[in-house]
Amino acid sequence: MAAEARLKELGIVLPELRKPAANYLPYRLAGNILYLAGQGPMENGKQLTGKLGKDISLEEGYRRARLVGLGLLAAMRDALGSLDRVDFIVKLLGMVNAVADFNDSPKVINGCSDLFVEVFGEAGRHARSAVGNVMLPNQISVEIEGIVAIKS
Repeated sequence: MAAEARLKELGIVLPELRKPAANYLPYRLAGNILYLAGQGPMENGKQLTGKLGKDISLEEGYRRARLVGLGLLAAMRDALGSLDRVDFIVKLLGMVNAVADFNDSPKVINGCSDLFVEVFGEAGRHARSAVGNVMLPNQISVEIEGIVAIKS
């Protein structure tokens, strides 16, 4: 099933693409590769902050990573006009704002990875890194960037 039809079937409405907070682009298309700038979780127009293992549960971290995934999908659609132009997700880099002994960063980033598989099927499966950080910009709880292959 095509990605746009799958979004409708799942009842997913993508957020409006956010404008970058500094001097960078939300994405860059280079040939048949789309590079997505890192995004943090937003809800009701507000950045979600906090530290996993202290202020935020694993389940909430997963939900926030899914919110980031929705933002990345919005960037893909803005760049390409339609998610149906996505050939496959190449790679994600997920960063989690966490206390030093928090060992579940991959489980947090699964929120985004699972969303991409829901929307794109096997084409949503990707290579990935998921790392814990002692801080992220503006104390956001999760940041994820991506690389996407585009259909010729």
